Amino acid sequence: MSQEQFDKIKNGKGFIAALDQSGGSTPKALKDYGIDEDQYNSEDEMFTLVHEMRTRIITSPAFNADKILGAILFEQTMDREVEGKYTSNYLADKGIVPFLKVDKGLADEENGVQLMKPIEGLDELLKRAKDRNVFGTKMRSNILEANKEAITKVVQQQFEIGKQIIEAGLVPIIEPEVNINAKDKEEIEDILTEEIAKELDKLNDDQFVMLKLTIPTKPNQYKSLIEHPNVIRVVALSGGYSRDKANELLKENEGLIASFSRALVTDLFAGQSKEEFDKGLADAVESIYDASVNKN
Repeated sequence: MSQEQFDKIKNGKGFIAALDQSGGSTPKALKDYGIDEDQYNSEDEMFTLVHEMRTRIITSPAFNADKILGAILFEQTMDREVEGKYTSNYLADKGIVPFLKVDKGLADEENGVQLMKPIEGLDELLKRAKDRNVFGTKMRSNILEANKEAITKVVQQQFEIGKQIIEAGLVPIIEPEVNINAKDKEEIEDILTEEIAKELDKLNDDQFVMLKLTIPTKPNQYKSLIEHPNVIRVVALSGGYSRDKANELLKENEGLIASFSRALVTDLFAGQSKEEFDKGLADAVESIYDASVNKN
């Protein structure tokens, strides 16, 4: 792994942009951007349109390394080009650390959780990512109920695959998302903290991970995880909160920085002029940066 990228992610001021909507979530992402499903006729056209959207974001002067530490990409985005370079290489040249979403989606809900589907071809994907300046990966599970046994399975699956990613020379972002509408969200987060800590304590001194977690109900719930020697950084997902609400909650958590997706792009639309688009993105970046580095 690159020591320069490691140091930037561990010590840098800013946040990580999540630009990793994949097959299932792409139509909604395009619709929110102002492109309806009747404006494309195939999956390939759909992915071309979403790549154009992401290219517009990535090449904007507002998307810069002064406030954005890294960006999470979908596999197809990594394999496509921005201004003649693979997207991940373009980002790296811009001083923004590239990450890659590697999961293949969620299994059906069982016992109040959704485990990840099997990740076919992971070794080959990790090799390709490493060749393209990618620093780390991201994979998401989903927790909806305070079922301790099921939550343990989620965490164990994340760390099992995470160790495979570490072996490939990359840093895994472990993402066991807690649904923001779960009726027992605080209890879930207590269980999750305990189970993640158990897995972290099993890692060797040279095995590093990142964590991507739902902003907790109880401020500083994840302080012990943020301070764990095997954790490079803990980032927060917006999870369906509005940008203003997510920023407000994030500010209550010392050491936690953003890794927002929808909350980053909510004011960006296909029909905007370059000036309107760049201003909308600049305003979003500034507010998320502020919430990540300035705490209450």
